Amino acid sequence: MDKKLKVLAVDDDLINLKLLKSMLLKTGYVGEVVEAKNGADAIGALKNDPDFDVVLLDIIMPVMGGIDMLRVLRADENLKQPPVIVLTTDETKKAEALEAGANGFLMKPVREKDLSAKINQLIV
Repeated sequence: MDKKLKVLAVDDDLINLKLLKSMLLKTGYVGEVVEAKNGADAIGALKNDPDFDVVLLDIIMPVMGGIDMLRVLRADENLKQPPVIVLTTDETKKAEALEAGANGFLMKPVREKDLSAKINQLIV
């Protein structure tokens, strides 16, 4: 992969965000990780910068949760549609997330090799 990936990480838990960021930057193929604390912030980030290669999205967040954010993103034809990987502790949300437009699903706590495998599967 020549170009380093730009990732949008969306989670209301700052510890999770920091963990994701360090995991992603360690891979060698992620060049930048932008953080958002909820779905509304994530939509704002996507509107301001269409260059994200992948979005990592938590489901349960204040203001706008992951499923709602996915629906807004997928319904907005003006936004670039990057692949979205949903990260959650609640496996019962998998079908709903995929139905709303998620491209992948990982259970928390996220393991580095699973995250890398899922990103490679969607991007490469």
